[in-house]
Amino acid sequence: MTATPAVTDHVARFICATTYEDIPEKVRDLAKAHILDALGLALAGAVAPGSRIVQDYVADLGCAAVAPVFGTALRTAPRFAALANGAAIHAHDYDDTCPQHRADRNGGLHATGPVISAAMAVAGPAGRSGRDVLEAFHVGVEVGCRISHAIDNRHYAGGYHATGTINVFGAAAAVSRLCGADHDTVRTALGLAASHSGGIRENFGTMTKPYHAGHAAEGGTVAAELALRGFTAAKNALEAPRGFFAAAGGGFDPVQVMERLGHPWAFEDPGIWIKPHPSGALNHPAMTLLRKWVRVEGLTPERVKSVRLRTNANVVNTLLHSNPETWLEAKFSLPFNAAVILVKGRAGLAEFTDEVVKAPEIRSMMARIDFAAFDTIESGFTNTTTFVYVALDDGTVLSGRVDYPKGSPQDPMTYDEVAEKFQECADYANWPTDKAARIISLVRDFETLSDVSALTAALSGD
Repeated sequence: MTATPAVTDHVARFICATTYEDIPEKVRDLAKAHILDALGLALAGAVAPGSRIVQDYVADLGCAAVAPVFGTALRTAPRFAALANGAAIHAHDYDDTCPQHRADRNGGLHATGPVISAAMAVAGPAGRSGRDVLEAFHVGVEVGCRISHAIDNRHYAGGYHATGTINVFGAAAAVSRLCGADHDTVRTALGLAASHSGGIRENFGTMTKPYHAGHAAEGGTVAAELALRGFTAAKNALEAPRGFFAAAGGGFDPVQVMERLGHPWAFEDPGIWIKPHPSGALNHPAMTLLRKWVRVEGLTPERVKSVRLRTNANVVNTLLHSNPETWLEAKFSLPFNAAVILVKGRAGLAEFTDEVVKAPEIRSMMARIDFAAFDTIESGFTNTTTFVYVALDDGTVLSGRVDYPKGSPQDPMTYDEVAEKFQECADYANWPTDKAARIISLVRDFETLSDVSALTAALSGD
């Protein structure tokens, strides 16, 4: 019998040993766009109804006011700042996604939000540098993404939400790295993180889905901080017979961790997508093509007779709201996302409201859309391959296939494009113009910051 690889030990060694210089320059540069993206979403998300409830809860706890809740004047303990900021970043489902590495798997990981929330909650009060945060951020994102790729597909297919269940390890890794935890302490933090894992997909379309990201950020922070105080936990919590992989997935592929952790970095392969629209990333291949046709072909709602959308069964299972009633449900409805592009010509924060979801012209377009799974996954398909057919009133049929949407590494958003998205988020939150411009500038030169508190100040309402 082949011995089970010591995965937890390997991950802990990676967290402790990796240095800033070990991270390729291209990867370090990519991170800055993703961090800017997340911070803009923290501002926009801070005004979401669910985020307001979390903020009220945190404020009522009366904890030490040391770590800022972005987009507000509130300060609290690091664990609760991580909770509030992580939930806010995911509030509009507009944050980045690391996809699976094979076409037969699904369940992308919202990579940046929980990790940067935990890292900044600890780094700000401690006066850590931008370089320190970048180092911890990369380690955390890499750990989360590779654990997501390793766990058996039953995890996601059975109903778990990877951002809540898996990125707790990424957050724990980042905080452990920032705090200089030794190898044994990091293994303990990972063991504790395994018992903080949580989140089910049935909660998609409610306030609880964004909470998953905040819960992961908070859980990872608590796990690292308790481990640093001498708390104990299993040292093989990932791979043990009663450990995380077995309990939550029924098994795992050790190669995805033992051979691919940092080789190459997940930012390089499979890459991490930045979203151009505030909805589930699996909507975006169809939206990319439809938006192109609206622009190039001059599509108007009146010309569209019917729309047929085909993608894999995992996507259909994830985009579960065929007839959404709220803006949160609409984020997981390909008929809505396609309809809003065809009717409005765009799909930004302003289009995801209950009023737009219920608008007669949107409902009329949704009724013309047929969304279902194709029969087989063929060679060359990605796990987001989508076929789009639009029948027009003159008998013309537009047809196309999209394997990767805008925002993917194959069609990436530049830092300047992300800065435009950041400004949309800042405007949505009525954030001061001078502070928004300062954030864009500071993140562009993140590695030169001697103290990230300059950045947290620009993100705070005090």
